[in-house]
Amino acid sequence: MARRTRKALFGTGVGFVVIMVWCLLPVAWILSLSFKSQAETNSGSPQFLPKSWTLQNYRDILHNSDFLYALRNSFGIAIIATLLSVIFATLAAYAIARLDFKGKRLVLSLALAIAMFPVVSLISPLFDMWRTFHLFNTWPGLIIPYMTFTLPLAIWTLSAFFREIPWEMEQAAQVDGATPWQAFRKVIVPLAAPGVFTAAILTFFFAWNEFALAISLTSTTAARTVPAQMSFFVGSDPFNPPYGQLATASVIVTIPIVIIVLLFQRKIVAGLTSGAVKG
Repeated sequence: MARRTRKALFGTGVGFVVIMVWCLLPVAWILSLSFKSQAETNSGSPQFLPKSWTLQNYRDILHNSDFLYALRNSFGIAIIATLLSVIFATLAAYAIARLDFKGKRLVLSLALAIAMFPVVSLISPLFDMWRTFHLFNTWPGLIIPYMTFTLPLAIWTLSAFFREIPWEMEQAAQVDGATPWQAFRKVIVPLAAPGVFTAAILTFFFAWNEFALAISLTSTTAARTVPAQMSFFVGSDPFNPPYGQLATASVIVTIPIVIIVLLFQRKIVAGLTSGAVKG
């Protein structure tokens, strides 16, 4: 029995190492590539570590005004879209969880259908509409479609949390003199904090990484986000793109995601696993 246990632990350990190497190897390669010089990347050097380490790619990227504008746009658009989506989703999910009305299931089904709708099919009509409404190449022109695709997922996530919160807690707060809004804001929302964090992080990730809408609904750095801007890093030679700068930009764009995950990992795990086990 002990031998079987040791074999199982050994197999689990080997599997864990293989999976970690498989997942982290591309990240390590991009990180290594960001420290290689342009001449080394153009020569097609197959070695993993750079022959001579350099920070020139980071200096070039951080002095690239187009990249900095795109980074500003990504932060602003992602944060605004996240805040608006979480606010609207919180109110909508509370109403769905607490109120009985006809068509509740239909509303949730339509929300899920919208979330599953392919983004590419909406680019052409959005392009024409946004040019007519003067929203093309603007922040609202990206924030609105981002909210359209993130709201359904946020509503589904939060409605599950609100359904788990006992109705009696809100009633007790109202008996103690709290208004319905105070009971919702001071009792219900704090209890649903893991779900709110989960919805906010999923929304932020979508807005931060989205490419198809960002490249199609913008034409200049006035609203173009980082994923779209990186497609314009072509360099002076179209047959030898600046791989080092592309890798450096990828590393810089990934840093905020890593920081967010490290800061809120407990809330993310609590939000994703809440309700999985009844007890």
